[in-house]
Amino acid sequence: MGWKLASLQCAVLAFDAFLALGYALTFSEVTSRLHGDSLARTFAPALALAYLMIATTIYVLRSGLRIVQERFSAETDPSRRRLLKTAGAALTAAPFAAAGYGALIQRTDFRVREVDVALNDLPADLDGLRLLQLSDIHLSAFLSEAEFARVIDASNELRAHVAVVTGDLISFRGDPLDACIRQIARLKSDAGVFACMGNHERMARAERYTAEAGARKGIRFLRGEARRLGFGKAALNVAGVDYQPLFLRKEYLRGAERLVQPGAVNVLLSHNSDVLPVAARQGYNLVLAGHTHGGQVTVEILDQGINPARFFTPYVHGLYRVESTAGYVTRGIGTIAIPARIGAPPEISVLRLRKA
Repeated sequence: MGWKLASLQCAVLAFDAFLALGYALTFSEVTSRLHGDSLARTFAPALALAYLMIATTIYVLRSGLRIVQERFSAETDPSRRRLLKTAGAALTAAPFAAAGYGALIQRTDFRVREVDVALNDLPADLDGLRLLQLSDIHLSAFLSEAEFARVIDASNELRAHVAVVTGDLISFRGDPLDACIRQIARLKSDAGVFACMGNHERMARAERYTAEAGARKGIRFLRGEARRLGFGKAALNVAGVDYQPLFLRKEYLRGAERLVQPGAVNVLLSHNSDVLPVAARQGYNLVLAGHTHGGQVTVEILDQGINPARFFTPYVHGLYRVESTAGYVTRGIGTIAIPARIGAPPEISVLRLRKA
């Protein structure tokens, strides 16, 4: 009878997963095109995905425990039976505890992460240059302007030479885009603030408005263009592209090679980190990206991070290298779908250029 029960549980789980995930994706796609209250539009898909994660964990853990209980059911030791029952209760509660921690604590546990990035042939005048990167802000029902203002305040204490934002200012149409731009405009750096578009600006059909509103506040959104910055006798060429869709891998960075400037250190802002190998072939020295949220919910097993983002790209979080090109993928600030972070706290990134 044990295998029949397990089969039934698997069937129920599969059905639940199909309903929850299908509902969440469909609801998100439809409502992202509509006006309305952001909380009402985001809470339902978030709830569906949270239910899917919790239900999956409970089914798996409880099924494993049931096998252990059946195996030792013939034993008469009362203490062993009590231990198994206690373990079952703990396993049931664990997913809810983890979800609560991720939503109430780690979601806004903003951390500064400083990383040295070694580049070949880096000019002396760029050695030690500090690039501040913010990404995936998702100002919405799950990240308030006051919370984001804390991020800006912390960023302004980091003495950045250049500040960049790599997309996803909001989650859906109707989210407080102007408030996000207002806060980003408070960023302080020697050379100004540069940005690129994310997939959520595209989904919200807000790319043009974002660029125009940003320009009025002094934020330069680079949409297939570059800006040359001088530091002493050296030049830093900052280029940016709009979101590069994953399903158009063969079209990544089409035309972006024309933005590379000989004699300068070329930095590419791309929301999608998966473009790194193409950028390396085109001659970029450094790629700054986001999009993955560092997995947002990630579990480390045998020194490997297990999270949904790994199904789509090998460049999930941290510093990567493709030949002589470096790429940094930040965990970003906000959340999407599920208003929680577990094992992937939000990040204010500072990249410090060093001569290799």
